[in-house]
Amino acid sequence: MFSIVGAILAIGFLIIVHEAGHYFVARWCNMRVDRFSIGFGPPILSWKRGETDFTLGPIPFGGFVQISGMIGMDEVDENDPRQYPNRPVWQRFAAIFAGPATNYLTAIVLAFGLYSIIGVPTGTSFLEVADPPEGVVPVAGLLPGDRILKVGDEPLYYTFEGKQSKELRQYVEESNGAEMSFTVLREGVEQVVKATPTMQKPDGDSAPKLLLGIGLVGVPEARVHVGVVRNVGNALAYPVRQTVLIGTGLYDIVTGKEKGEFAGPVGIATIAKKQFDAGWVAVVTFLMVLNVYLGLFNLLPLPALDGGRLVFLGYEMATRRRANPKIEATVHMVGIMALLLVMVLVTYKDIAKL
Repeated sequence: MFSIVGAILAIGFLIIVHEAGHYFVARWCNMRVDRFSIGFGPPILSWKRGETDFTLGPIPFGGFVQISGMIGMDEVDENDPRQYPNRPVWQRFAAIFAGPATNYLTAIVLAFGLYSIIGVPTGTSFLEVADPPEGVVPVAGLLPGDRILKVGDEPLYYTFEGKQSKELRQYVEESNGAEMSFTVLREGVEQVVKATPTMQKPDGDSAPKLLLGIGLVGVPEARVHVGVVRNVGNALAYPVRQTVLIGTGLYDIVTGKEKGEFAGPVGIATIAKKQFDAGWVAVVTFLMVLNVYLGLFNLLPLPALDGGRLVFLGYEMATRRRANPKIEATVHMVGIMALLLVMVLVTYKDIAKL
């Protein structure tokens, strides 16, 4: 039950962080904020603070901050300096950009806190022996819980500096059934053990193959404490590295190199629940990743997203002429409808998986 509530709160945290960025920068730029909403639809909970209505909607697809005059269909009083269209273009740009920027800033703060407490990830993680899969007979030598450090004289890593190393399967195939030597960490003591692969046919396989008769799990990557200054540097570098990884993945999906797998609020909540089950480190790491995802996604130059609005503002900066407000509003409205449709379809898919 705790993990389910935690997953819901985690998604709410992401939305609040993003919309708070818009809200505070808009207020700082002396814009009037009419509404701060988490979720869409008729409010199920609302309260007023100052001139802003704060609401909680029943549809958890996101949230919004309604700045007076920002929607093109709104009536704009040219004599009201606090309405969105009457503010300098750089202030409007800042108010829109602030949402994704706050997500990135939150990822940096979370990363700094995590690195300060448990250390900076080295990018290196090991493999640990687990129980064999169904239909596989274990051979003498390796025991569940052994951390494999070397195969012969060659180090074995699950990842080394963030990249996967040579797989144990390759070493087994290259042995041709001869006895193999392993350096393992067993109950805190490093020792050398011998094991000989045997020909076996696991359940579900069509042909026998050389096996050590073990399962393998990845051990969480090693971490080191590096001091405050280097923690700051690593925290600042985190969203940059993550953005490159996400951007590369999106490029591979668009070009057809990889198959896309998308998740809506239900899917994200399901993943978040697993992180809460795994412990607080997994939760914080998950929130770091999601903040970068949300920030980057909103910067995409698509209608209805912050990136789409920034495109129109960029046009205004370049030409010193504002785009037709009705055309801009229509573009964003079509984008909102398309985005909601996609979210409904993705959510339906997520629920079907459950």
